[in-house]
Amino acid sequence: MATKQHYEVIIIGTGFGGQSAALRLKKLGIDDFIMLERRDFMGGTWCQNSYPGAQVDVQSPLYSLASEPYPWSQMFAEQPELEAYTHHVLSKHQLANKVRLRCNVTELRWLPDRLCWQVTTNQETYFARSVISAQGPLSNPLIPEFPGRETYQGKSFHTNQWDHSFDYSGKRVAIIGSGASAAQVIPAIADKVAELHVFQRTPHWVMPRPDRKFAPWFQRLLGVNVFYQMLRKSIYWALEWRVLAFKYSKTLMKLFAEREARNHLRKQIPDPELRRQLTPDYMIGCKRIIVSNTLYPALARDNVTLHDKTDGIASFTEQGLRTAQGTELELDLVIYSTGFKATDGALGFNVVGRDELRLDEVWEDYPRAYLGTTMPGFPNLFLVTGPNTGIGHTSAIFVIESQMYYIMRALTELRRRNKAAIEVTAEAEQAYTDMIHHEMAKTVWQSGGCESWYKSKSGKVTAMFPGFSFVYRLLAQRFKPAHHRFSDGEQA
Repeated sequence: MATKQHYEVIIIGTGFGGQSAALRLKKLGIDDFIMLERRDFMGGTWCQNSYPGAQVDVQSPLYSLASEPYPWSQMFAEQPELEAYTHHVLSKHQLANKVRLRCNVTELRWLPDRLCWQVTTNQETYFARSVISAQGPLSNPLIPEFPGRETYQGKSFHTNQWDHSFDYSGKRVAIIGSGASAAQVIPAIADKVAELHVFQRTPHWVMPRPDRKFAPWFQRLLGVNVFYQMLRKSIYWALEWRVLAFKYSKTLMKLFAEREARNHLRKQIPDPELRRQLTPDYMIGCKRIIVSNTLYPALARDNVTLHDKTDGIASFTEQGLRTAQGTELELDLVIYSTGFKATDGALGFNVVGRDELRLDEVWEDYPRAYLGTTMPGFPNLFLVTGPNTGIGHTSAIFVIESQMYYIMRALTELRRRNKAAIEVTAEAEQAYTDMIHHEMAKTVWQSGGCESWYKSKSGKVTAMFPGFSFVYRLLAQRFKPAHHRFSDGEQA
């Protein structure tokens, strides 16, 4: 039996972005779609990132799909529960029937004579009227090219590709990086390893995690949609005010957030020298804020050594690492907690649009897109969590679901007008991009005195949205036909 190759919509990715797109397509009555997953399992981030200590840093009732209540066991869910929630959504809506596993997209190419996308994968070629790319910005691991890295004979892996078959108990371990993933791994393994060397390029501000376990009666209430929605709204608005500090008031950041972070550091790190190493020299919020009650106590353990930028990695050796101060470290395991290709090169595959326009060339200066979702020259292509859709103060899923309002309205307009293609105009995209970077200049991400993965190689902040998340939602909901052009033609 021949495999179907032509679809109205193809979704790339099966994480929360892909799931949200699939549920909204079903609601619109569009069932002619498939989901392409490059891995041999479904679920995205929280099925892939299974490193020790993995936990969400946004309250679980808000870090979930609005239409899918769930009896969370604690305020900040840990990875196994997030994975279970992901599988719950996939199973409930029978999305497994729509998924093609081990199907890695290598190229998207617009076919002008057929007005559709040719989607090339490692398995076969598909064709779709529209493509929703939802593989996520934190899906392509980044490992720097340290001198001599290929000579190291011990075990090594990225946190995104944790090897659970390796027993690190009693071993000599180094973790490179001190960001969000490292901050969870370090406390989870520090008491089990013989030695732990933490290589920190720049310290992060750390805030207490206000976590709590939910009682059984409260979990049952979470399954009641009315209560669930009320709780989500209360959490949402409690978080939303923080934009005032991120964008409009350095005084607020210092008075509230930085003061709390400094107190947290002082209470948990009594050693003044270690405290000095862990104190950032930039404004809080400029880099991602770590939320943890266990990181500092782990770093203060006798078997843990913090290497700051004055004693970074000079080179790898066959047995381990040589530090900048000349110390030779023999290691059994090196863990890369070195982040992702989240700005430049984030898509991970070639995209060729109208008139042979290449997305990597359009984005050569910096990534940009109208509503962070679509670009002129690339009809019927929609990016989930595209440029400038990141959010530093609330749930990323809120932004994903906001994007769905725009994407689904665009697809609805195609059907209503009986057109084959929709494309944002260059003028509308330019005006939106100009607005984004004008507003960005006011934010701590641009002017907080740090370098972060929020910025592209251009120096522009291309990962974050510079304002309230409800403002982004309003922009996404208010579809403007005048900002788009529609094309006639026969669908493939």
